[in-house]
Amino acid sequence: MAAGAEAVSAAAAAPAPAAASFLALEPRLQREFQQKVQRVRNNRAAKEELTPGVVYVGHLPRGLCEPQIYQYFEQFGTVTRLRLSRSKKTGASKGYGFVEFASDDVAKIVADTMNNYLFSERLLKCQFLPPERVHENLFKNSNKIFRKPSQPAVRRYNKIRSLVQKAKMTKRLLRKEKLLRKRLAEKGLDYDFPGFAAQELSMKRKKVKTPKKPKLNISLSSQDPTPVCTPTVLERRKASQADDDAEDNEITLRLSPTSVKNAVQRPKKQPRKRPNLKKQK
Repeated sequence: MAAGAEAVSAAAAAPAPAAASFLALEPRLQREFQQKVQRVRNNRAAKEELTPGVVYVGHLPRGLCEPQIYQYFEQFGTVTRLRLSRSKKTGASKGYGFVEFASDDVAKIVADTMNNYLFSERLLKCQFLPPERVHENLFKNSNKIFRKPSQPAVRRYNKIRSLVQKAKMTKRLLRKEKLLRKRLAEKGLDYDFPGFAAQELSMKRKKVKTPKKPKLNISLSSQDPTPVCTPTVLERRKASQADDDAEDNEITLRLSPTSVKNAVQRPKKQPRKRPNLKKQK
């Protein structure tokens, strides 16, 4: 009996040295101090056990932005990071993004639950990404607030460029076209296309050609509203009148205006006589 009591007392006294390594400054706060130490250990163990998981989310509606997506997926668990892919030129959403959860188990549940889920007239496509497929720079600058680009693509494309900028652009386009032709040749593709080089050559040819001088619209008739009265034009007019007189062989008779009026004048119509009905009666 005494041996059993000694064993129990020895077992109870065994963890005392481990607890003695964490002593509070005041003996009356020892119990509270031990509870804090135990809580910290539990939190550390929980953090070590949890591994983050990333979910790919596709077919997102256009109206959704980072705050709305974060608020929606936070109902499943703790969302640590979020990235919505956007166009660098216009700043518009590309319709897909990546959501990182604190636990990979939660991420797998989200991928299975939300895949082919009808959301705002679209079927969401969700897929769990294993750690080896997650790029190290996937969530780079994801914590920054999104701001639209100050110079979108349309404004950059339509801006007025200097001659030096145009020359640099032409050189860059020719270099890219040359690399493209080289890659096609390396792969054994016999494909020829005009490209930017032929376009530039045609533009140079157009610049070399001298423009034709427009012909002057010289009027030879004196009846025109603004006739030209230079000596050469007068000579041409006389020559054209002489040619017309030489070709005209008809004889024309000139009559006085009074005879023409008498010939053209029609006889006047005489009024009809109405029968007298009173005499008939």
